Amino acid sequence: MTAFKEKAVVLLSGGLDSTTVAAIACSEGYDVFALTFRYGQRHAVELEAAKKVADSLGLTEHLIMDLDLRKIGGSALTDHIDVPKRGEEELPTNEIPITYVPARNTIFLSYALAWAEVLGAWNIFIGVNAVDYSGYPDCRPEFIKSFEEMANLATKAGVTLTRRLKIRTPIIYMGKGDIIKTGLKLGVDYTLTHSCYDPAPDGKACGLCDSCLLRKKGFEEAGVQWIP
Repeated sequence: MTAFKEKAVVLLSGGLDSTTVAAIACSEGYDVFALTFRYGQRHAVELEAAKKVADSLGLTEHLIMDLDLRKIGGSALTDHIDVPKRGEEELPTNEIPITYVPARNTIFLSYALAWAEVLGAWNIFIGVNAVDYSGYPDCRPEFIKSFEEMANLATKAGVTLTRRLKIRTPIIYMGKGDIIKTGLKLGVDYTLTHSCYDPAPDGKACGLCDSCLLRKKGFEEAGVQWIP
């Protein structure tokens, strides 16, 4: 007889952080349902990466939803705005950069919440990070705490059942190096992941955007060979 496994929804972008979080959810014994968004981002490379990651981890289901945030714009990832590039020695600051997509994590978590309620899942995993991040306000612990409280007030499951829905952020206080070390211990294949904000037409990472620099820094801190 197959043992019952609790369901969990994992937001999966195909990047380093979300892939590690998906692997953590699997290692904790969850029946993982991954949610990825085609939200009008400037490239489709990360969507392909998310598909490969979902397959490699053997996730129960991988849902890709269409959501066109280009109609709102306001970000270098969804609008006609150049992605900032930096020198090799220059790492991102805590200022909110133009790559911030307005309310993206709020929107994504809302969709994940709806799916979790339908699935009967009480855990939503998201790969936000408050240590090595680019200053995004929706990556902070305060935001996650507030969203979790709202989730338990705004859903049928939250107000009629005795159990609370949890927003799980297992890497929120980890540095990039520790994130990578954790993933490697869990067997994550980081060659399948993609982090670059502005890849070349062939999908090759630019190496100079904030996300590329943080990724490279993480591999250096982990003491393993850099995977662009």
